[in-house]
Amino acid sequence: MKISIAPDKFKGSLSAREVAENIAKGLRDVLPEATIKIVPMADGGEGTAEVICDGLGGSWLNCAAHDPIGREIDARYGWIQKHKLAVMEMNEAAGMRRLSESERDPLRANTFGVGEMILDAAGRGAQKIIIGLGGSATNDGGFGMARSLGFRFLGQEKELTESVSQLVKLARIEKQGSLSLPKIVAAADVRNPLLGGNGATRIFGPQKGATADKIDILERALTKLADVVSKDLKVNYRDEPGAGAAGGLGFGLMSFCGAAIRPT
Repeated sequence: MKISIAPDKFKGSLSAREVAENIAKGLRDVLPEATIKIVPMADGGEGTAEVICDGLGGSWLNCAAHDPIGREIDARYGWIQKHKLAVMEMNEAAGMRRLSESERDPLRANTFGVGEMILDAAGRGAQKIIIGLGGSATNDGGFGMARSLGFRFLGQEKELTESVSQLVKLARIEKQGSLSLPKIVAAADVRNPLLGGNGATRIFGPQKGATADKIDILERALTKLADVVSKDLKVNYRDEPGAGAAGGLGFGLMSFCGAAIRPT
């Protein structure tokens, strides 16, 4: 008898590989003659990089980055040398797992560290980057990530560099110098748009700590971001399926990095 075990993670408990290994152990107790193959799966959230990296025989790299509220961290991502492929998860730098429950605040949390991971992979010569979108603590539409990549967000009186709430005052976006990035593919298990009743803020904001008043501020901030991106960058992805993934990081990756969103 041949058996393939292909589970996803048990979120907050076991990784996909740990789930598979425990199932295999139980099966071997009752079916000792069976040939068992373990094939861990992932849906774009936690564990995606591990599954892809292990499946392709990759290794792990560490880089300096910042967590959702600006603390310095060591972030890791998978590296498949023969393909010059980097495989990462946005939650490694900007995930809820980096914060205690009392620290969750989507007005404060940002994706700056995700941009740092992208730049590190690009600097190592990556020809392609796969980013899993899931488990985010953020709702900034990629505002933080874009700042780390060299984009400037300007109001009428000053540059906006802090809370996503500042984006309600956004007047223009400037790109500093030339930005050369490899092909980026974002893996997402949700198809939500950026805005509206089914968008990033209203559907996923509450689980990240957004109260009713914060939801209103965040929605206005991301609406202004989408409007100015359309005006200055000449792209409009606000209604694209997956734009609302990871607090709008799907929108940010498409808008600032030319990324493609792929369903998982």
